[in-house]
Amino acid sequence: MSTWLPTLITKTPEEGYDLAVKLSRMAVKLTQPDPVARDRMRPAYAEDAEALIAVASVVATHFATVAAANGFWKDVR
Repeated sequence: MSTWLPTLITKTPEEGYDLAVKLSRMAVKLTQPDPVARDRMRPAYAEDAEALIAVASVVATHFATVAAANGFWKDVR
């Protein structure tokens, strides 16, 4: 069985941040599976500062999770 999230382990913090963004995007995709609806809504939040700040907060939460899973990259991989 294939999965889109085989692990939270990444080599670097930058890869961890990229994974946090992917987790956030997947949450939106799973919550609203219709790509046409997502595309229709995108312009509304793209110009909304509060919505963009909320997105950054979600990514930060996911990044904290990934960082913890990676021991905050204390050991250079």
